Amino acid sequence: MNRKILNPITEDEINTYHKDGAVCIRQQFDQEWLSRMLEVCENRITAPSGSARRTQKNNDPGQVITGSFMAHDNSVYMDFAKNSPAREIAARLMGLDEVRFFYDQMFIKEPGTQTPTAWHHDLPFWPFAGNHIASVWLALTPVTVENSGLVYVGGSHKWDKIYLPVPAVPIPNFVLDEASEFEDCPMFHKEFDNPDYRFLSWDMQPGDCIVHHPLAVHGAGANASLEQRRVALSTRFFGGDATWYGPRTTFTPPHTEIEEGLVRGKLPANDKAFPVVWKKYN
Repeated sequence: MNRKILNPITEDEINTYHKDGAVCIRQQFDQEWLSRMLEVCENRITAPSGSARRTQKNNDPGQVITGSFMAHDNSVYMDFAKNSPAREIAARLMGLDEVRFFYDQMFIKEPGTQTPTAWHHDLPFWPFAGNHIASVWLALTPVTVENSGLVYVGGSHKWDKIYLPVPAVPIPNFVLDEASEFEDCPMFHKEFDNPDYRFLSWDMQPGDCIVHHPLAVHGAGANASLEQRRVALSTRFFGGDATWYGPRTTFTPPHTEIEEGLVRGKLPANDKAFPVVWKKYN
């Protein structure tokens, strides 16, 4: 399995990430990584653990299956976070010499799933502030808009907006007091013909990844395919200007229940919760 990126990250890719808040990076993971991670993600369909959740809707022939924090109880996911090219991809797009692992999240949409992924951005879910938090959303199966590929609003990370966090699979009493006052994210699928917005999406093959800024607004529709399961693994990294903010929701990364090394306004330097996984000069 390749630890380093297979091809240099280009200036165009870096500039696109900063301009649009999201960029598609093609084929930086070898087949051994892809096979390994698809297998471990699909295993969670029949053997869920930890924070695994799934939709239960009588009128939906499919379902959405999610999981978070897998790396803290499964060495395969932790190996990916610490040794795959994802960490270097994130670091180079953010222009950082060092990044820490934040957490991992798995998304599966079964064929025929009608449930969309609500429009949102990620930062209000998290106890963080800052720009230097990147999500590397790795396609483990073919992805198109038809089978619930992500759609982004280009440049939305620069809007100075923060929207109400709505989990992909509902969680009771998820939002805490401050975040409950945030405005609802607009339903941007109703604006696809509006020239005031730039909508970005990519057809993806396994091994392609989207890297997005924590305030890049995105969503996804139903999985209209009756044959293709959509499986993706999102791994988040941070450094630079990222600081601890404190909980906005009940989202609680492992080892942060006692806020050792977590001081509001400072880089979260809790090495057990957020280990350093990449340095430029290693």
